[in-house]
Amino acid sequence: MTKLTYIAHDGTRFDVEAENGSSVMENAVRNAVPGIEAECGGACACATCHVYVDEEWTSVVGEPQAMEEDMLDFAYDVQPNSRLSCQIKVRDELDGLVVRVPERQG
Repeated sequence: MTKLTYIAHDGTRFDVEAENGSSVMENAVRNAVPGIEAECGGACACATCHVYVDEEWTSVVGEPQAMEEDMLDFAYDVQPNSRLSCQIKVRDELDGLVVRVPERQG
């Protein structure tokens, strides 16, 4: 299992154990992390699972693909470290990943 940490907009931490192959969004939904709405269920068809990847993790997580970049145009307060959590697949290299949930979703 891979440990993920979500930090809600109010600073509340949610530490979860995630199964490899699942998405960061799926684990947020399963663990009732506030602010991750996931309206499209992970189809990369909305921007309601937007997160900020902590700077030390951006190179490990990688860059968004073209479709994700297009959807990020609809997200609220996009930053250079913005990602859609549905597009981040959990893997061993992400053990300890920290993501922050924005104030609101797009």
